[in-house]
Amino acid sequence: MTFPIRPIGESEWPAMLTVTSEAFGATPPPPLAEIYKSRTEFDRTLAAFDGDLMVGTTGIDSFTMTVPGAAIPVAGVTAVSVLPSHRRRGILTSLMRRQLADIRERGEAVAALYASESVIYGRYGYGRAASEIRVTVNRPGSAFVPGAPTDPGLRLRVTTPADVRADLERVFAEVATRRPGRYARNKSLWDSLLIDEEFAQQGKGTLRCLVAEDDDGVRGYATFRINAKWDDDGIAANELHVNEVEALDPAAYALLWRGVLDRDLVAKVHAGRPVDDPLVALLADARQLRASISDDLWVRLVDVQKALELRSYAAPVDVVVEVLDEYCPWNAGRWRLSGDASGATCKPSEDEPDVTLPVAALGSAYLGDGQFATMLGAGLLNEHRAGAVRELATAMAWSPKPWAGLVF
Repeated sequence: MTFPIRPIGESEWPAMLTVTSEAFGATPPPPLAEIYKSRTEFDRTLAAFDGDLMVGTTGIDSFTMTVPGAAIPVAGVTAVSVLPSHRRRGILTSLMRRQLADIRERGEAVAALYASESVIYGRYGYGRAASEIRVTVNRPGSAFVPGAPTDPGLRLRVTTPADVRADLERVFAEVATRRPGRYARNKSLWDSLLIDEEFAQQGKGTLRCLVAEDDDGVRGYATFRINAKWDDDGIAANELHVNEVEALDPAAYALLWRGVLDRDLVAKVHAGRPVDDPLVALLADARQLRASISDDLWVRLVDVQKALELRSYAAPVDVVVEVLDEYCPWNAGRWRLSGDASGATCKPSEDEPDVTLPVAALGSAYLGDGQFATMLGAGLLNEHRAGAVRELATAMAWSPKPWAGLVF
């Protein structure tokens, strides 16, 4: 049985909301649903139909993302859903195939997503390209190492996000260019990030804000919520949940974290951070920080040739890569990648391959944090020339590590 797929119109938004709500098991409250609607690019939103009934969806958020050495257009895949009554009928696979073809037709070389279930998207050529650490810091004992950066001209100010939104947007626009995986935010995305109605608080309190500033203006900000708690002995045990800490320089970053960690009545601070976050180095007692790791962004190279030419490389590389790609057959074949920090070329090749790998492996490495050596050891890729995997891994690595930090 086939299920026709086509883009939807704005009038079909309620049906789309029904499908996504059933698939994810949650219905956004009306104010948030309206923000989601304002972010929806209907010409890029595909739906599958069983007769007149919408049974599956997928959409795209178009944005600019930082990659090693560049900022490029990326298709942000979102709203992937199938009605529970129509699972296991090939609907998701059909939607993924159609979407990948559409992305290619629009000239975008890279797609990215956050996976609701991490087991799903590898089969469609997505690789885990960025990770996040979920940290908990015990406030007592959270002193910084000697020599932590300071600036006597900096000061903290307590404010509300709405009052300094322009400053938040300006600071983020600059820091987003420094780390692969960060992507530009439009008005609707900022609206959803800063919404502070009761449903958004989820029992964690009002959205609060600190800014680090000097006489020339704001150099960083922190947004967070505080979940008020008291133990059985009447001792305060508040838990502070960090949304964002962004700063233009190390001194502002350190001061913002001190403003968070020195908050009165707080026992623990929770945050999601990149795996190489400077906070890890700032804490004098690393044992006061507990961390667990999870996946952040997943990346798919829709056009291998174009994607590999768009980014920079940390070291010289000259390898022939044989790519295996079931869903984007135009990628399958041998490619000679030659490049360095100044740029790269990727051309079809008839030479014997140095490495054979699935396209998902390239996606996992694209932002600078691939696991080529691990995959080689696991037998998930083949090295035909000794040292070729190390050469490719070294060239595609990047510092800082990739991280998006905000689900789209």
